[in-house]
Amino acid sequence: MIVVNLDVMMARRKMSSGELAERIGITPANLSVLKTGKAKAMRFSTLEQICRVLECQPGDILEYKEE
Repeated sequence: MIVVNLDVMMARRKMSSGELAERIGITPANLSVLKTGKAKAMRFSTLEQICRVLECQPGDILEYKEE
């Protein structure tokens, strides 16, 4: 199972969902889908923007855990 730790990184950077959504160019609703792990896929361009804005690596956001 893939776990999305986007909330953790946002908290570390003291960034709100609205601010991150605006800075990466997606809607707050789509960001919410990503944060809750309900997304079926994520574009590499979106992941790249998230990493750029939050100054992190993809592994800081996405984690694999056995069910």
